[in-house]
Amino acid sequence: MFSIVQKRRLYFLISAALIIPGILIMLYSLAATGSLLKLSIDFEGGSLYDVTFLQSGADESNIRDVFTQFGNSNPLIQRLGDPEANHWSIRAQFQEQTVTNQIVAALNEIAPVDTGSIRVETLSETVGQEATQAAFLAVAAAAVVVTGFIVLAFRTVPKALRYGICAIVAMLHDVLFVAGAMSLLGLLLGWEVDALFLTAVLTVVGFSIQDTIVMFDRIRENIPRHLGEPYEAIVNRSILETMHRSLATQLNAFFIMVAIMLFGGESIRQFITILFIGLLTGTYSSIFIAVPLLVAWEKGELPFTRSSALPQPSAG
Repeated sequence: MFSIVQKRRLYFLISAALIIPGILIMLYSLAATGSLLKLSIDFEGGSLYDVTFLQSGADESNIRDVFTQFGNSNPLIQRLGDPEANHWSIRAQFQEQTVTNQIVAALNEIAPVDTGSIRVETLSETVGQEATQAAFLAVAAAAVVVTGFIVLAFRTVPKALRYGICAIVAMLHDVLFVAGAMSLLGLLLGWEVDALFLTAVLTVVGFSIQDTIVMFDRIRENIPRHLGEPYEAIVNRSILETMHRSLATQLNAFFIMVAIMLFGGESIRQFITILFIGLLTGTYSSIFIAVPLLVAWEKGELPFTRSSALPQPSAG
């Protein structure tokens, strides 16, 4: 039988090597931009202008001059698509409708604007703060519900609470990895955290928890079936019996997401990329973090857990 959980220290080191740089990147982003992740209008509030010019002539400098004269000291200006498309996205401070009309008129003096394609989204800072709070509450509520469910479902297993805690640790592992990746992509590619990012994170949490519960449930079933076997052997058996199901389910989703990333539109590419990264790390954490962490806890290898370790059966 393959020795999977016996290599748990290696898995923990791999996760640390991936998550710690992500945390450092987020701290760098906090120092450089004032935020761990680059936030979109959904969270910071303001106005987002989507403007297409009918001919060349507009550049970042003269567009910035227009917004500066209307009180926007530091607008975020980004060219979208090919330069020939003359398509720009500008995020600025909150503006009244009358000022927005004046801004559009001023942009039209730089180069003719396709007025039919102009899109302006405005969101107050208060709404952005409420969305941020709701996101944290959603993750916290998911953690509480999952822990309660696992404790209830595994009530016949000794010390069922540790199953729930290990599942939550694996979930936090995935959230931290996705956040670090998003912070890096925000610095390199200008990707911003929006409502779709939260959707991707909550989807990742759901998939990760589902995979972990499947693994834990097989361990729960195999403990009374294989009395007398070492705990690590029972866990390895359980992983091998469920791994094919987990990988088959995830691979189907991965193939679809890769196709969308390669051939889908720009508007959905960021969401699919983050979802792909999250599901990939979620599959990894269910097998190589949640279950090995449970074994390490059972054997008293974690700090402050030696006294709670279960006695291991003798070789005889």
